[in-house]
Amino acid sequence: MIAGITGAGGVRLAVREVGDADKPPIVLLHGWSANSAAWAGQLADPTLTAHHRLVAVDLRGHGGSDAPDPAEGGYADPAVWAGDVAAVLERTGPAVLVGWSYGGLVITDYLRERGTDGVAGIVLVGAITEIGPGNPGGAVGPAWDGLMRPALSDDPAVAVPALTALAGRMTASPLPGAAVQRLLSDMLRVPPAVRAALFRRTLGSADVLVRASVPALIVHGERDEVISPRAAEYAGGKIPGARLRWFPDVGHMPFVERAAEFNAVLGEFAGSTTSH
Repeated sequence: MIAGITGAGGVRLAVREVGDADKPPIVLLHGWSANSAAWAGQLADPTLTAHHRLVAVDLRGHGGSDAPDPAEGGYADPAVWAGDVAAVLERTGPAVLVGWSYGGLVITDYLRERGTDGVAGIVLVGAITEIGPGNPGGAVGPAWDGLMRPALSDDPAVAVPALTALAGRMTASPLPGAAVQRLLSDMLRVPPAVRAALFRRTLGSADVLVRASVPALIVHGERDEVISPRAAEYAGGKIPGARLRWFPDVGHMPFVERAAEFNAVLGEFAGSTTSH
């Protein structure tokens, strides 16, 4: 089911919900220039949906959510991202938060502003928890080499080839051409100004991560070329008691490349938080 909720500043956020509404919720937050469709392999998993309520959110500026102008949209404001997550948690009740890529930074924004209120656990998947030069929790990989500036351009002749190249490097093994085109389509759905605004931040999070007091799981592909494995190691070294799960021969999308294994790991972790 696709529904809408009201996030910070009145921005409408599109969400996909599946599973039993009475089961413990898992909230799925996608990455930069993606949308909730990225989680198709989880939303369709019969075991996950039998034991959990899955709520996949289109972040502001992405997918079916509102895309306010960057001058007013709060894309660089942790309080705005935290407000969006709070609106989702108000709908679901206490939930496990799963953040892929930029979604990990959104989770960190929430922890920074609201602490662990309403958070049963956190899962960081190929994720950043910081952003900007000199912040190791935001370390990117070689997939961005020569592509960052053109990927943010409003000139399609510049942006489309860069985004196509980036989409092709999301996984360790090549995806079918149709799947790469779907990733590209999702990227192009995000206005260029929003794509750029999400990177217009410099933010360290060491003090936030060391205060995280809920169960934490960090999942990262060993061959991730989009977000460096160093970002996972950094978060794992800061969050108390965090478990680090490496996926060999996997790139930036373990939930796609090894969907069955990822779903089992996520289900086991989420189930363990219900007694926390």
